[in-house]
Amino acid sequence: MSQDDLKKRVAQAAKEYVIQKMPKGQYLGIGTGSTANWFIDLLAPHRDHFAGVISSSLASTERLIKLGFHVVDANQLPDAIAKQSHPMPIYVDGADEINPHGHMIKGGGGALTREKIIASMAQEFVCICDETKLVQQLGRFPLPVEIIPLAQTAVTKALALLGGQAQLRLIKSGK
Repeated sequence: MSQDDLKKRVAQAAKEYVIQKMPKGQYLGIGTGSTANWFIDLLAPHRDHFAGVISSSLASTERLIKLGFHVVDANQLPDAIAKQSHPMPIYVDGADEINPHGHMIKGGGGALTREKIIASMAQEFVCICDETKLVQQLGRFPLPVEIIPLAQTAVTKALALLGGQAQLRLIKSGK
């Protein structure tokens, strides 16, 4: 079975879980990446089940809109929903790697800040990943750390003191 077949299989299972568990008319959080793309594609026939979706990346937002989903950002939630501690029942996203304890590395695709914000708004995080993401020990994949320009040098030095080797990646806008 190819990795695409594995991704499609876990995305299908997540779709079935979400449709069964979420009452109609609520907001769903959706992540980014190749497995999330499979999830979005498989969920498209059920888009009217949701009041809207909140996306963790511009790429996912574009895909969702193209498939007819009602996409909102966190600032557009109705007040009655936005005031809840967890305004979304579920947030679905993949992982870069995950160990047997359920600890994972996420955000390698560059959407970590948005992913964390949207995940914190959900009652439940559904992680969709195939067996190729399972590792005994985390660290095969680089650990993403967000920094702001003001702290770039200080954070880089602090990571070096911990034994890390920082590698600066800029977002698409170059900032």
